[in-house]
Amino acid sequence: MAINPGITDLEEIVDSLPDKEKALFRRLYAVTTTIGKLRPPEKLKPWVKEKFGSLEAVTRQKIVKLTNKITYEGVLFNELRASRPHPPPNKEGIEARLEEARRDDLFSSPQEGTPEDIFGRVEGKYCVTASNIAKNDGLHGVIIFNDFDPLIFSKEQVIDYIDTGWEWAKRAQTKNPEAKYFLFFWNCLWRAGASIVHGHAQVMLTADMHYAKVEGLRCAALGYKEAYGSNYFEDLFKVHHSLGCAVEKGGVRILTYLTPFKYNEVILMAKELNLALKKGIYEVLACFKDRLGVTSFNVGLVTPPLAPTQESWEGFPVMARIVDRGDPESSFSEVGGAEIFAASIVPNDPFKLARELWEHLG
Repeated sequence: MAINPGITDLEEIVDSLPDKEKALFRRLYAVTTTIGKLRPPEKLKPWVKEKFGSLEAVTRQKIVKLTNKITYEGVLFNELRASRPHPPPNKEGIEARLEEARRDDLFSSPQEGTPEDIFGRVEGKYCVTASNIAKNDGLHGVIIFNDFDPLIFSKEQVIDYIDTGWEWAKRAQTKNPEAKYFLFFWNCLWRAGASIVHGHAQVMLTADMHYAKVEGLRCAALGYKEAYGSNYFEDLFKVHHSLGCAVEKGGVRILTYLTPFKYNEVILMAKELNLALKKGIYEVLACFKDRLGVTSFNVGLVTPPLAPTQESWEGFPVMARIVDRGDPESSFSEVGGAEIFAASIVPNDPFKLARELWEHLG
């Protein structure tokens, strides 16, 4: 086996595991490896060598198909896709675009320039809330960072953003006690879906049931418990840990997720929304930004309901998911028909991400 094994070695890695760990992996995941073959014409060969390094890299491509059998999240891994031709990047560059946005900053004076929720604003040390002017749901707020630049953040700031969002949720629930289901998310820059550059996160609180993807995960975990008598999230951690793709730090479980939505994805899980989890979210973001050069990302944070519900949330952790969204200067979309109708197409290796992240975390 390779000194630093990667996703293309996954079947070999799984085969080398002890029987109990191997069986658990196969309970959660289905993996197959295939070789894509082709014959380039003579005229194309110089271009292939220039773009992909060699003819062999293209004529025999190792592709890994990985499916989570519990949640039906699926990925097709092929590192070669990172080298495929892209449209030219935006000529302005990210710094120029940030400066241009700063000149016409809608969030520069939140108290005067943004609406407030009917229960008022929550003021943190490094941020303040507003009511989202074009709402996704009845209770939908914005956490506006004091710093304009979304890529300038400290541990204390990230903790404050989350704390402010949580306080917003508690105040929002006083206006609608049936709204028990909380979501915090941070879209950093336009590549991640941010319509306003000024650093901000968003918070939502809904009634009746959690948002569809969270509810789907809860139901999948409940079905897993009924089928196997085991907690899905515990077993998900065990599988990733056995492969070297998970660690536990201060009671927080951190996974470089094997079936990411796109590019690099990290999942953090804890029993409650505690300081260790908030620090962990910051550390992953710091690694993304400072070590991996990530400038556009999504952060999602979900919790069990704020109040009792009829449905069971037993064993469901507080969970954060952080996804690298690629180069914000690129002018092409990385989500196409395959992602919409089949599975995520990912060139990044979760094993390589794990090595970088574990070294960063010490």
